[in-house]
Amino acid sequence: MNFNEKNIDNSIIIEVSGDLDLDKTDEFRNQVFEAFDKEHKVVLDMSQVSYIDSSGISVLIESHQKAKDQGKEFLILKPSEPVTSIIEIAKLDKFFIIEK
Repeated sequence: MNFNEKNIDNSIIIEVSGDLDLDKTDEFRNQVFEAFDKEHKVVLDMSQVSYIDSSGISVLIESHQKAKDQGKEFLILKPSEPVTSIIEIAKLDKFFIIEK
């Protein structure tokens, strides 16, 4: 799992790649939550995620809630097929803002 962070137009875009599983959950959560401290809008580019488990989905839900609580924006950009599949199975495709 790798994270590459870019600051563009008052937004932080975090490019996530590789496997997002229990081993990387804490690091992923910290990266996203720190981004909310810096900017109003956090975008997760998940086009290069090859695998995501329930702990990764949990961080997405926590991030969505944190954004809502702080009046900030959170969206998922270009989710890969594995990410899209899990989000749809969990019936979270209407919960998240997703840009394909």
